[in-house]
Amino acid sequence: MADVAGEIGPVPAERTRPRVAPFLLPLLLFTALALAPLLANAVGSGYLVGLLSRVVIFAIAAVSLDLILGFGAMVSFGHAAFLGIGAYAVGIAQAHGLPDATVAIPLAMAASAVFALGTGAVAVRTDGVHFIMITLAFGQMAYFTATSLAQYGGDDGLTLQGRSELFGSTLLGDRLAFYYACLACLLATYALCRIVVASRFGRVLRAAMENPGRAASLGFAVARVRLVAYVMAGSLCGLAGALLANQAEFVSPAYMSWQRSGELIFMVVLGGLGSLHGAIIGALAFLLLEEWLSELTEHWKMVFGPLLVLVVLFARGGLLGLVRNRARG
Repeated sequence: MADVAGEIGPVPAERTRPRVAPFLLPLLLFTALALAPLLANAVGSGYLVGLLSRVVIFAIAAVSLDLILGFGAMVSFGHAAFLGIGAYAVGIAQAHGLPDATVAIPLAMAASAVFALGTGAVAVRTDGVHFIMITLAFGQMAYFTATSLAQYGGDDGLTLQGRSELFGSTLLGDRLAFYYACLACLLATYALCRIVVASRFGRVLRAAMENPGRAASLGFAVARVRLVAYVMAGSLCGLAGALLANQAEFVSPAYMSWQRSGELIFMVVLGGLGSLHGAIIGALAFLLLEEWLSELTEHWKMVFGPLLVLVVLFARGGLLGLVRNRARG
């Protein structure tokens, strides 16, 4: 009826307003991330550059999770296991005389992919609460395995000798160079996930999320599609773990805890579920808000938790949905 009314009467204002190009917000977001460390460096705030590096690293992990959560409805409470495996791969490689990033980072991604393949082969055949509990169990298994690695620090974690080399150079030791290396990895991760989501594979993944029975009846191997997406997400999160180990120059079993997985889920939901740049916005908001509140009071968690819950409850579609609603209004 609205379409008919539009044809015989005045065109509503919202229909005459030009639509914002879908790539404009991601472009603005990446431009801001590219300029932010330059401004921080100009005012002599090296600490802020380090914080932004952490934001970008967790944004990679959040984007990887959004690929399976936002487009596959796979609520993984073990996603942080891939983060920890990627970090430990870098630390263990360095302990055995392999400090170069060209070796350590592919090793981290491969190790996370292998773990995702083994655990995902079981997990993707379930859904709902069963999927949550299985991924939680596998995540905790990885966590307790890391705590038992006495040779690599056990509960105390593993301190790296320094950041990974790049073709034998110490370029990544420079704070600004390391940030832009992380940003390049985020851009590559985002672009890859956008391509996957827009592809035929991505359409099948979304169809399996909406109605797995109908997708299977059309001849699609739903479990196989979900497994491939799961392995891809695990490998990309392993990349984030490798970068996190270099950023902190330290590796800890705490990277694999279920609480860290919960934080990643919150980042995705906070930014806007099912929108890859929303996951980046969520990671940015989560970590900056956490940093700001922790400076105000030692009881910041009592404010932080309820505030995040209120945002999720009343900002439909997360922060990205809030921005879109304001743009339309």
